[in-house]
Amino acid sequence: MNSIWIVLPILTVLMFDLGLTLRPKDFSLVLKKPLVVFVALFGQIVLLPFLGYAVAYLFGLSAPLMIGLVLIACCPGGSSSNLFTRIAGGDVALSVLLTSLSSIITLFTLPLVMHLVTGAVGEAVGITLPIGNLIRQNLLLMLAPVLIGILFNYKAPQAAAKIDTFLSKTVFPALLIIVSIFFIQNRDVIIKNISSTGGSVVMLILSASALAGLLSRSFRFSGAHRRTIVIEVGMQNAAQAIAVATSPFIFNNNEIAIPGILYSLLMNVVLLIYVGLVKWGQRENREAEVKA
Repeated sequence: MNSIWIVLPILTVLMFDLGLTLRPKDFSLVLKKPLVVFVALFGQIVLLPFLGYAVAYLFGLSAPLMIGLVLIACCPGGSSSNLFTRIAGGDVALSVLLTSLSSIITLFTLPLVMHLVTGAVGEAVGITLPIGNLIRQNLLLMLAPVLIGILFNYKAPQAAAKIDTFLSKTVFPALLIIVSIFFIQNRDVIIKNISSTGGSVVMLILSASALAGLLSRSFRFSGAHRRTIVIEVGMQNAAQAIAVATSPFIFNNNEIAIPGILYSLLMNVVLLIYVGLVKWGQRENREAEVKA
């Protein structure tokens, strides 16, 4: 079973679902909260790829795994980050906007970063990047579905809300099933590299989240904004990374997909712990206020 032919449609549906949640007025947040938006996008689009390369270098990853780790660092958070933001009591409208803007911006930054990384470490071991195919796949599977979702939401908002409710409950679990299948299919290679790759993935998640929290506190953003930025920067789009790595039109390399596979599994554990700590802290604050 070649899971790529299931991952690609799932990625398309995820981006369509993101478009369903967007309204033109949501982009007005850029004018209302420009600093928050800029800091979050800077952390996600500029700092994360450098962080991914630094972590890969620190753990001494092989060329395919290093490319894979930088790849996941370049892929913006999907619609599931909006769900985690809602649970954590963050700014959902800001989360949706950041996910949308980063998804559009990385259509152009991802090919550039991956071209540089592949040229630096991949070509020596026979890994090349057909950058034109990457751009075409991103436009077809990411930008087009988002635009269609926005248009559908504009024309039929009630139907869009119902479809979004259904998709938000089904697509993400479907992706986890595909990830599990991929894990089983490539278990020998994954187990062989589990210590270095698993450690680097965890380090990437934790350091990205810590960096986002540090940036937010440096600019003295509100608690809701801090939580939103931590989740948006710390939660990447594993489906996109897997699609790029295993696509027969781009890398066509299962080993490059391994960091994305492990990321999709470990990311949810780390963020669930983070959300749990946030909820616990909020409950403690409420109890302290009642006692006071």
